[in-house]
Amino acid sequence: MARIVMKFGGTSVADLDRIRNVAGRVKREVEAGHEVAVVVSAMSGVTNQLVKWCQELSPLHDAREYDTVVATGEQVTIGLLAIALQTIGVDARSWQGWQVPIRTDNAHGQARVDSIQGALLIERMRQGQVPVVAGFQGVGPDNRVTTLGRGGSDLSAVAIAAAVQADRCDIYTDVDGVYTTDPRIVPRARKLEKISYEEMLELASVGAKVLQTRSVELAMKQRVRVQVLSSFADKPGSLVVDEDEIVEQPIVSGIAYSRDEAKVTLRRVPDRPGIAASVFVPLSAANVNVDMIVQNLGADGTTDMTFTVGRADLPRARDLLEKQAAAIGYEAMLADPDVAKISVVGIGMRTHAGVAATMFRTLSEKGINIQVISTSEIKVSVLVAADYTELAVRALHTAYGLDGPEPARRGEA
Repeated sequence: MARIVMKFGGTSVADLDRIRNVAGRVKREVEAGHEVAVVVSAMSGVTNQLVKWCQELSPLHDAREYDTVVATGEQVTIGLLAIALQTIGVDARSWQGWQVPIRTDNAHGQARVDSIQGALLIERMRQGQVPVVAGFQGVGPDNRVTTLGRGGSDLSAVAIAAAVQADRCDIYTDVDGVYTTDPRIVPRARKLEKISYEEMLELASVGAKVLQTRSVELAMKQRVRVQVLSSFADKPGSLVVDEDEIVEQPIVSGIAYSRDEAKVTLRRVPDRPGIAASVFVPLSAANVNVDMIVQNLGADGTTDMTFTVGRADLPRARDLLEKQAAAIGYEAMLADPDVAKISVVGIGMRTHAGVAATMFRTLSEKGINIQVISTSEIKVSVLVAADYTELAVRALHTAYGLDGPEPARRGEA
C-alpha cells in the first residue's frame, strides 16, 4: 500500500465526462489499496476567463479582489469531482485551501506557501476517505483567500504530498510525460523516462508548461518523487528524480521556449551607484518578477538597461517605472511584448564545452537575431523576436541531436 497524491490539470477536468474519467482513475488507486488525496485545477479555460474579466474592469486591479475572483474556479471542480466519486461508491470530501489549511504569505496573485497542516488529511485518508483539495489557493495572514500564481495547482499538489509524507505525487495532464521539447512544434520530440529535479526546474523556469517552476523547487527541496503522466492514456510517464538516479547524463536534455515574455529597455540611464536598485527594488516590491538583464555602458556616462518581465506584468512594470522616472533619470522607456525566450538545458553542460557556441551558430545560420543572452550552469537562454520561436526550437532540437524517429502517420502501424 502506498500513499499517493494525484493532481489533475484543467484539461483533465474540462467537462463532466472528463471528471467522470478522473473519478474512475482515482477509484482504481483506492481499490488497489492505496491511500489517495486528489488536487484539481479549475476546468480548462475558466481561470483565463476570470482573469480576463478582472483585466477588462481594471488593468491595475486590486490583487486581493483578483484572488477572490480567480480562486472560484477550483471550488467548482472539487465539488463536482467529490460528487462524481461519491456516485461510484468512493468516500470523498471536497476541501478548499483554508480548510486544510494551506497557509501562505500575503503576496496576492502569486503567494508563497508558508505551511500546510497535513494531520487532518492523513487522518481522513487512513479512514478510507479521499480528500479532494482545491489547487492554486491558500489563505493569507489576514485570513483572505490567496492564489499561488499560474500553474499553482502543481505547487499545491507537491506541497500536500510533502505535508502528508506521500510516496509519490502523480501529475496528470494532457501529455504523457516530459519531452525533449514541445511535440506540437517538433513531432520528433522524444519522451524522457527520467529527468533530474535540476533540469526540470530549469526547463519549467524558461517556459516548459509541463510543471510549474515553484512546484519543482519544492519537490527538489523535499525530495518528493514526481511522475508526469497522461489523463487520457494508460502509458508510462516521466519521473522527476535525483540526478544520481540517471545513469547516462545527456549533454542537452531539452529545448524550452516561452512566449510570455516582454522586454523593457531604459535608454540613457545615468551610470552611478544605486541606479540599478532604483529600477529593480520598486518592481520587486510590487511582485513583478524580472528575469534576463543586460546593461550596455556608453562613453558619455550613461547606460542602456534592458530586462524582461512576464508579459502580463508589463502594464504594472511600465506604470511603476513611469512613476520612478525622475528618480531613475532615464531618457526614454521602450517596451516590446513581441519577444520569446528560447533555452537549451542539460546537466551534461557542466562537463562539455561548446553548447553555447552551437546555439549561437545554429540561430545565426537561420537568420535569427539574438537580443539578450543569459546563462547558468546547465542552461543557456536567448531572447529573440516572437515570429522566430518555432523555427528556433526546431533548428536547435536538431542541432543537439534530440530528434527521435519520425512519428507514424495515422493508419500506419
